[in-house]
Amino acid sequence: MPKKIVIDCDPGLDDAVALLLAHGSPEIELLAVTTVMGNQTLEKVTRNARIVATIAGMTGVPIAAGHARPLVRTLEVAEAIHGVTGMDGPTVPEPAVPLDPRHGVDLIIETIMREEPGTVTLVPTAALTNIAMAVRREPRIVERVREVVFMGGSLSGGNWTPAAEFNVATDPEAAHIVFHEDWPVTMISLDVTHDALATDDVRERIAAIGTGPARFVTEVLDFYAERYREFHGFGAPPVHDPVAVARVIDPTIVTTRNAPIDVELGGRLTTGATVVDVRRPAPPDCRTQIGIGLDAKRFWNLIIDALERIGDVPTAQPVAAH
Repeated sequence: MPKKIVIDCDPGLDDAVALLLAHGSPEIELLAVTTVMGNQTLEKVTRNARIVATIAGMTGVPIAAGHARPLVRTLEVAEAIHGVTGMDGPTVPEPAVPLDPRHGVDLIIETIMREEPGTVTLVPTAALTNIAMAVRREPRIVERVREVVFMGGSLSGGNWTPAAEFNVATDPEAAHIVFHEDWPVTMISLDVTHDALATDDVRERIAAIGTGPARFVTEVLDFYAERYREFHGFGAPPVHDPVAVARVIDPTIVTTRNAPIDVELGGRLTTGATVVDVRRPAPPDCRTQIGIGLDAKRFWNLIIDALERIGDVPTAQPVAAH
């Protein structure tokens, strides 16, 4: 049976690829998409989610906007990487997929409470503000969620600050709430996603598909590569967010290790750092685990297969540079 998921995201170039992977995979039933501020403002990332849905022909999946600011801190967006729109680079259509009128937190709660217990996996690929607010508003979702597979955090250092990964650094208080709830959390950290590199040969394979969605991904990755070369010195860009979706599709693609995880909230230089205790084997009641390895070849095969399955979407004609 397909695995039921809710994606909470901030598109975002790599979030766009994550949405396409989920939509195109026969192993996934995408129940809902919610958005949260992060890579850009809430208005921009929500529009981007609707654009991706239009490009993919993703109909029947509600898209709802969530929180526009972190729980406590001032919002800082990742414009240097994702651009003024949050999804600079590709030529895109106007969004034709409507916005659900519900608040994103309400959509998360309603979806989990509607489905059978233990069947819905939450896949946050952004700041955890919506997830934290959902669990505070309706604590019963904790016992009903199958797992939280979160793209964020790091064992070995950050990408937003020297200590903190962007999604956690954006709202560390929300991350603290989510990691300390009594549900299984898998942290797909930078230690894993930095192996998900969109090398030249990967981008050539995607371009060879020849469909509209594949051309969109090619343009996304080309722009992303330029930004990562300029700001981080990468020869090929790491495509973070789809790794969380791939982990749900096939858990063997990501090697994990059980370990207690906490979030630093008060450090002068380390706020937002994920502190992972790997000094000894995890205690029997440990509910958190961290990704430590990725089968990159199988990961990219999943994305290419999903794009081939999506095919061309005649109604999604590119009309404007984004």
